[in-house]
Amino acid sequence: MGLPRPLGALVALLALLALAAILTGCGASGTSSGTPAGTAEGQRAAADRVEPLPGTPESRLPVTVRSADGHDVTVTATDRIVPLTGSLSEVVFGLGLGGRVVARDITATFEQARELPVVTRAHDVSAESVLSLKPTLVLAETTTGPAEAVAQIRAAGVPLVVLDPAKKLADVGTRIEKVAAALGVRTAGDRLRERTAQRLDAVKKGIPGGGARKPRVAFLYLRGSASVYLMGGAGSGADSLIEAAGGVDAGKESGLQKDFTPLTSEALAKAAPDVILVMSKGLASVGGVDGLLKIPGVGQTPAGLDRRVASVDDGVLLNFGPRTDAVLKTLVEQIHKGGR
Repeated sequence: MGLPRPLGALVALLALLALAAILTGCGASGTSSGTPAGTAEGQRAAADRVEPLPGTPESRLPVTVRSADGHDVTVTATDRIVPLTGSLSEVVFGLGLGGRVVARDITATFEQARELPVVTRAHDVSAESVLSLKPTLVLAETTTGPAEAVAQIRAAGVPLVVLDPAKKLADVGTRIEKVAAALGVRTAGDRLRERTAQRLDAVKKGIPGGGARKPRVAFLYLRGSASVYLMGGAGSGADSLIEAAGGVDAGKESGLQKDFTPLTSEALAKAAPDVILVMSKGLASVGGVDGLLKIPGVGQTPAGLDRRVASVDDGVLLNFGPRTDAVLKTLVEQIHKGGR
């Protein structure tokens, strides 16, 4: 199962304390009986494919861009690209340059990238695996690690551009612009940014209004096999999506100032969510909705009592890229309807 990078250090610590290993492969995504109705189509639409711009954009090279780690990087070729996060892969494919991608991070789970060789172990980059593919450009994030692997790739003379992680809806356009600039396809970047913004705006127009009370939504990060249970707070990324979908982030509203906090019955009672948002594989890891309700405190929340659970595929929920409109659409559909 893919693990979002911002969670890596905290989850690793909790897993160690629990004497359990974090799952690193992509497990089955089916859930037990009790899976929320009406979510499967939304998950598949968001998770299966990236829609590229028509045609293949012409790269205007060389370009020199400022890397988020302080380096000025000159890119002279983009015929062999290695994006080291699923989010970055989405943008490259969305720009129409997917045919030049030669490897993927374990979190790039969409259809076009699925058969590419994986160059990460869990969420640690293997410099040897990356370099063996003779890349002409590597794209990474400030959370990409270990630092020694990143340094080894750069020391080998491969242009490596580091970007800041996208953690909120407002970061989508900036992320697209920066990736397009590094690839020398600024015009395509403008087109993709505009298309994505238009689609997000269209989804927002369908959000229920009329003065109705906004649903309180708690994002729970679950890895049952490792006994890892976290609640999202301010800066989790899910808070931005929940608010854009017309909801209230229950963790953030209840005072959680960290992005993720270990889940407790007391924290759940204070958050009092009307809806619980989870990743689909996380939900499967605890035995579906029935298993989720057995986690201490969950069954006693308004969401638990009404079985109101929203799920979105792990590989797309927090990516903040060209498919975020599909994520927002399924989230709007799920949090503004009744439960099971």
